[in-house]
Amino acid sequence: MIASAALPKTGRRSKRYADWLENGAHLSAAEFLRRYEAAPEVKAELINGIVYLASPVRLDQHGEPDSLIQTWLCNYAVATPGVKSATNSTARFGPDDVPQPDGLLRVVPERGGSARVNAKGYLEGAPELVAEVAASSASLDAREKLATYRRAGVAEYVLWRTADESLDWWALEEDEYQPLGAGGDGFLRSRVFPGLWLDSAALLAGDGAKVMETLQLGLQSAEHAAFVAELQRRAK
Repeated sequence: MIASAALPKTGRRSKRYADWLENGAHLSAAEFLRRYEAAPEVKAELINGIVYLASPVRLDQHGEPDSLIQTWLCNYAVATPGVKSATNSTARFGPDDVPQPDGLLRVVPERGGSARVNAKGYLEGAPELVAEVAASSASLDAREKLATYRRAGVAEYVLWRTADESLDWWALEEDEYQPLGAGGDGFLRSRVFPGLWLDSAALLAGDGAKVMETLQLGLQSAEHAAFVAELQRRAK
């Protein structure tokens, strides 16, 4: 491990961030964030105390799929007062885990959510749902990051493995992730966010219009209306 003295002083940027933020380094969350804040040129995560640097992003395997899943999450949040979505945001789960999920949904604290934004602007605690789009990082996202999200108490985890043309949606049950089954119509339905419906076949095919059509059906459902009413009641 590189000594803290080798780090750049506060307010200065180092062009050789690899000298002190290395892939595979073992760090605490506090030390990782200190080094990460001094390296704005990179994207990195701390998973179970190990640093992972991001790979180059391909348009077809990550960029476009990520845009579609973010649109799906954002539209749900816009239609659900008290719920917010975010993209690529650093979250501190504990002393060994600082992930940066591709997307997330959270209930704001004023409406009963447990995750909060700290003084530095990072999310503290687990959001209710996280989503990852994975190609080269599929094995990491399906194993180590899944374990991190489970330990933190993330209620639902959506993983789109684009190279495998596959989608997994897990729900937390008694501290273990279980696959979320589709309904008779083939749609996946969130248990934590009523009305968050997904046509996974359309998503995998890149059919954004059909993905949004299915979401609109969920947003018009009685279960979503009841959830919105409950969120409004909590605000009072």
